[in-house]
Amino acid sequence: MAQRILITGAAGFLGSHLCDALLAQGNEVIGVDNFDTGSADNLAHLMGEARFRFEELDICKPFDIGAVHGVFNFASPASPVDYMRLGIETLLVGSAGTLNTLEIAKKYGASYLHASTSECYGDPEVHPQVESYWGNVNPVGPRSVYDEAKRFSEAAVAAYHRYHRVNTHLVRIFNTYGPRLQANDGRVISNLMMQALRGEPLTVYGNGSQTRSFCYCSDLIDGIVRLSKTDEHEPTNIGNPVEWTILECAREVQKLIGVEGDILFQPLPQDDPKQRKPDITKARRLLGWEPKVMLREGLEKSLDYFKACVAREKNGRQSTAA
Repeated sequence: MAQRILITGAAGFLGSHLCDALLAQGNEVIGVDNFDTGSADNLAHLMGEARFRFEELDICKPFDIGAVHGVFNFASPASPVDYMRLGIETLLVGSAGTLNTLEIAKKYGASYLHASTSECYGDPEVHPQVESYWGNVNPVGPRSVYDEAKRFSEAAVAAYHRYHRVNTHLVRIFNTYGPRLQANDGRVISNLMMQALRGEPLTVYGNGSQTRSFCYCSDLIDGIVRLSKTDEHEPTNIGNPVEWTILECAREVQKLIGVEGDILFQPLPQDDPKQRKPDITKARRLLGWEPKVMLREGLEKSLDYFKACVAREKNGRQSTAA
């Protein structure tokens, strides 16, 4: 049965892909965003869609868009470049914003899915990371504005289920990439792809031995939609368990683009996780889900998008010079 769904952070990378997926299932979608980090370009293809409505608003202030069947809370800066630039805003959207959206779910008896993060595990001492692990997070470091905002959000979501019986879901998202990822947000894939396409040296932090597990966006959205239809209220990891070192990833990008540029090694940022790999045993059992798109295929699927980003940059510079 078609439902009326609220998606916050709808103009973001994952929020916009989630809009597409839920509309494709026949639902009505109300997307909201304040464009702190989202882009109207990510939603431009939906503006003629009768079942899609967009409202520009700040969820840190109480709001009400009417009765809904489901709430998907994806509002938050998500890259280190953004959440370190918008530290207070990140804390606010993870606290006041989460509470305001939970109030909507409570008021209308709607289901609620919160986009949490593998950053809740911090720089993990348990590998791979399983949902029962409580994490190793620096609560006052430069990344804490994001890590602790997400950890507070999880506590709030759990409390609304416990005290108000809201039908809540918590997804812990691991590194995800694909079209609509911000081109210059400093995340691994966007950074490496943009640098390779510009013909620049590829930046690798530390010695490149730290690991990440990269999930293509369509796989992630599939897992999230499946989770939203369950009765599971505890956190669930969604990510690709194939682990890559950052240096291996850089070499893979170079092979795809066909360049043999230099690798520029830079100091490792404070509290940067040394390992990141999801244990997805629960997702396999609960959702019948596992990723289908491996890194090389996902990079190929993303290539045209990043080429277009580089072309826009060049056109912008030419216009400025003229």
